[in-house]
Amino acid sequence: MGFAAITGVSSGAMIAAMAVQGYVHDGSRGARAAVNQLWQRVAEAHIFSPVNSALDWMWGWDKGMEFGQEMAWAGITNALRMFNPGQLNPFGQNPLAPLLEDLLDLDAIRDPAAPRLFAAATDVESGAARIFTNQEISVDVLLASACIPMMFPAVRIGGRHYWDGGYSCNPALTPVLTPRPERLVLIRAQPRARKGVPNTTADIVHRLHEIAFQAPLDAEIAMLPPEVELVDINADIALASHPLTSKMNTERNFLDNLFAAGRTAAALVTVT
Repeated sequence: MGFAAITGVSSGAMIAAMAVQGYVHDGSRGARAAVNQLWQRVAEAHIFSPVNSALDWMWGWDKGMEFGQEMAWAGITNALRMFNPGQLNPFGQNPLAPLLEDLLDLDAIRDPAAPRLFAAATDVESGAARIFTNQEISVDVLLASACIPMMFPAVRIGGRHYWDGGYSCNPALTPVLTPRPERLVLIRAQPRARKGVPNTTADIVHRLHEIAFQAPLDAEIAMLPPEVELVDINADIALASHPLTSKMNTERNFLDNLFAAGRTAAALVTVT
C-alpha cells in the first residue's frame, strides 16, 4: 500500500519519519525496512534487559520480563518523588538522540517526491500543538514530539520549548486532510479502554497519560468530513492485556509479538 501523507506524535512521529525516508528509497518495501531497522536498534539498546534476564530463571521469560519492568518503573517513580527531572538528568541526555542521528536521512525526508510528513509537539507555554513538516524535521523535532516531561527536559527549538505532541494532538489529523483524501488509515498505539482501576502510583500515572492522549484524537475524529473513509486499526486486543508498565519494554521478543499483533489487527479491518 502506498501513502501520500503521514502524521504522528511521539514514537509515531519517529515511525512516520522512518517510513517516509524508506518509501523514498524503495517504496513500500523500503518503508517497512526502515521502520523495522528503527525498532531493531531500539531493541538492541534496551537498558532494562539485564534486570529482566536475571529474573527469567525464577518465573520464565514472560513473567521475568513483566516483573523487571515493574521494578524499573517503581524505581523511577520513587526517584521522581524525591528529585525533579533536571536533577535526575542534569545534562538532558536522551538515549534516542544518537540512535536517531545515525538513522535519520534528512535528504530523503526533504526530497520533493517524498510523501508529506507531519510530526507534532506541544508548546509548553501555550499548550498548542506545533506541526513540523518535511523541511523542518530534525532529530530535535522527533525528540520534542516524544518528550515526556517527567523523564526529560523540554526540547528547545527556535526559542520555544516543547513536550510530547500527544498532549495536544494524537496525532494531528487536520494536515493530512488537505487535499481531501479518499481514505485515512489510523493506526492506534494504545488501547482505547482498559479494564480495572489502577491503584499504584505508576499505574495511575500511565493510565492518566492514556486518557489525556486519547482526548485530542477523539475530538479530531468527531470532526472528520463524512466523505473521508476512516480505517481504524485499533490496539485494544493487542495491548489491553499487557500491564501499563509494558510501555517501557523494548525487548526484541516483545516487539516482535506486538508487530505480529498489529498485522493481525490490520487483517481484521475491512477496507471498502
